Amino acid sequence: MVKFLWGLFKETRPRQWVKNFAVFAPLLLSGSFLDPEAQLKSISAFLLFCGFSSATYLLNDVFDIERDRMHPFKAKRPIASGLISPNIAISAALVLILSLLPLAYVLSPAFFMASVLYLILQLFYSSYLKHVILIDVLVIAAGFVLRVYAGVWAIDAHLNVWFLLSVTSFALFLAIGKRRSELTLMQAQASKHRETLLHYPENLLDILTSMFANSTWLTYALYAFQQPPISTPNNLLHFLGNIELPIWEAKYFMATVPITIYAVMRYLYIIYEKKEGESPERVLITDIPLLSSVLIWVLMVIGIIYYL
Repeated sequence: MVKFLWGLFKETRPRQWVKNFAVFAPLLLSGSFLDPEAQLKSISAFLLFCGFSSATYLLNDVFDIERDRMHPFKAKRPIASGLISPNIAISAALVLILSLLPLAYVLSPAFFMASVLYLILQLFYSSYLKHVILIDVLVIAAGFVLRVYAGVWAIDAHLNVWFLLSVTSFALFLAIGKRRSELTLMQAQASKHRETLLHYPENLLDILTSMFANSTWLTYALYAFQQPPISTPNNLLHFLGNIELPIWEAKYFMATVPITIYAVMRYLYIIYEKKEGESPERVLITDIPLLSSVLIWVLMVIGIIYYL
């Protein structure tokens, strides 16, 4: 029984919950990070999306059970290995969805709609869209973007359009990198694991990876340049009485751009040299230089927005 329960928990892929930290981005960047009510709403949004994403992982592994059994790593998953039956996995997914959707509506009707859209999108992805070239990576990216904007709607925040473009570019960069690494990992077995890999020549994936790597840092740089100073109770701008600062003083946020460029370069190195981009969440928590750059970025953002 213990082995079964552990297998069911493992099948929800708790390691991939790291993706759901994206819902905290609006809390951090909108100036609401120190607001207790906004903090509670963002934490609630994070926990709800962990439940929703776990439900979609359960359903996805039921759809992919035969392919996963031919994969060098995924064959060890509880459903693929036979520890968890497909019927139990489907039942667990439905319980998660039906029990959490009412809570999502209580949090925010807009957040509820984002959650429903995410679930529908992931269901279509698992059943069909993952087999359609280019559409598959667009759907993967859309799931990440929805996480971010679920966080926006949970706290009723506002972020400018360059942030949306930056998040979209970053999500597409991760999705294309995932396909590039899958093609490298599976090689001759690629078509048996994922048919769309047959239609992704290496040079196309290389071009797309380069394109979205460039658009990621460039759109972020434009967002950082256009980020207006935010007055919070603890920062210098608040104590100065919201006076208008010269542009060279107001653009502290541009200091985070080099960190972003380094993170993009590091992830390219991971894709092409270490060949580990198939699982972005595993890369983030195991690659020390990349994790360090993320933590430095977070600390810099907190310092700039909330204390300068």
